[in-house]
Amino acid sequence: MKVEPFTIHIPDTQLADMRARLRATRLPGDFGNSTWTYGVEQNWLQDMLRYWAEDYDWRGAEAAMNTLPHYRATIDGMPIHFVHLRGTGSNTRPLILTHGWPWSFLDWVEAGRRLADPGAYGGDPAQGCDVVIPSLPGFGFSSPLTTTGIGPAQIAGLWHRLMTEVLGYPRFGAAGGDWGAMVTLLLGCDHAQQLDGIYLTLPVLPGLDGRGFDASMFAADEQWMPVRRDEAAASVVSHIAVHMHDPQTLAYALADSPAGTAAWIWERRRAWSDCDGDVVGLFGRDGLCTLASLYWLTNTIGSSLRIYKEWFNPATAAASGANPRIKVPTGYGIGPKDIVFLPRSLAAAHCDLRRWTVFPQGGHFGPGEQPGPVADEIRAFFAAL
Repeated sequence: MKVEPFTIHIPDTQLADMRARLRATRLPGDFGNSTWTYGVEQNWLQDMLRYWAEDYDWRGAEAAMNTLPHYRATIDGMPIHFVHLRGTGSNTRPLILTHGWPWSFLDWVEAGRRLADPGAYGGDPAQGCDVVIPSLPGFGFSSPLTTTGIGPAQIAGLWHRLMTEVLGYPRFGAAGGDWGAMVTLLLGCDHAQQLDGIYLTLPVLPGLDGRGFDASMFAADEQWMPVRRDEAAASVVSHIAVHMHDPQTLAYALADSPAGTAAWIWERRRAWSDCDGDVVGLFGRDGLCTLASLYWLTNTIGSSLRIYKEWFNPATAAASGANPRIKVPTGYGIGPKDIVFLPRSLAAAHCDLRRWTVFPQGGHFGPGEQPGPVADEIRAFFAAL
């Protein structure tokens, strides 16, 4: 499993094709939708598409990404892209940070920088970590994915091999959000002997569906959690339904249209983040365009959707055991505008719960929204072990 340095470079022809498709986008018309009741509002989207086609600088974004140390390795026949940030200090702890959908590896980069070099951000340089930020199989530069059955449990196995066999770390810690949280949990289930601990920015447990938790299961100071969950439910079930049943059918439209890809993922960024409707103010025009470009230029929007089918497909192997207890030290960091919630009492019953923090701000994309507080929490969690 050879590791090779990797440089991002999208051919000019692909960039020209993307811009031509953006300029030729046929919009469906929109009315009575100023509050996004029916989905993405057309005037907002039209303005974003114009910016993406005419003003957005992919080459500048590409150059910025290439300042990071990128690598690729092939594990079990699958190309895996990752960023590897070497930590400061003489006793660095290895950490693997896993993203979700519709995320990219970039959502962990700023938090990862703070974890690798805390001295640069006012922290203790001796607490630096060796940070590994992979792209999930079938996402971005971890492509092409040509193998079916690759869900969170299988990815946990790939990450275990990446850290121990490819990179040579005998032990490591892990953190993740969205699908990355489930992958991280399953690392704790199936590879506990190599895990120092796990930290999750999405409050979930394997084998338990938070959508069914009754409000009575939450403590008095947690009653806001089912309220927020139910508020976000419509935007959650709409994409889960199609992703888990027939993702390939949707993929044809999204792979053909960068505007379609952008609308599909930007709506989720707006609905699931702590942005009060101003998703541009939180992530920036360039940040949103880079995210959509990563999915469209690598032609991975289709393969990225399949993780839902693989996880919810009962024929796909899941974690060892039913509702397993997580025996490794576990921490949770919860954003008030996230979309899935878990009573603390339930987490304590199923985990070796060491840390439970509700952030004052942040949503589903915690490390991308609040990289400083998330990095501080992860550092404090592992430092206490």
